[in-house]
Amino acid sequence: MRIIKVKTLSTFWSDPEFSDSEEPLKSWYAIAKNADWANPLDVKNQFGTASIVKDNRVVFNIAGNKYRLIVKFNYEYKVGYIRFVGTHKQYDAVDAETI
Repeated sequence: MRIIKVKTLSTFWSDPEFSDSEEPLKSWYAIAKNADWANPLDVKNQFGTASIVKDNRVVFNIAGNKYRLIVKFNYEYKVGYIRFVGTHKQYDAVDAETI
């Protein structure tokens, strides 16, 4: 998969408050960029705790569920667009289905 807006991840982990997210986010990215997901079930098979939401969005639990990552996928073109990364509190303030 080609992952778009990777800078969103590095901007997040560069904040000293969230520096513990760096390795888990890098790990997620390494897996995702090498994945060949054709549908949400493929993602769910690899990330069992991921939540599938509408409009091809997937919510990933990062760092033992300390952070949330929302990615919108275009499976046909093998592209994932990072839409959000943040804490649970920040996640609760967004709509995962429309962000």
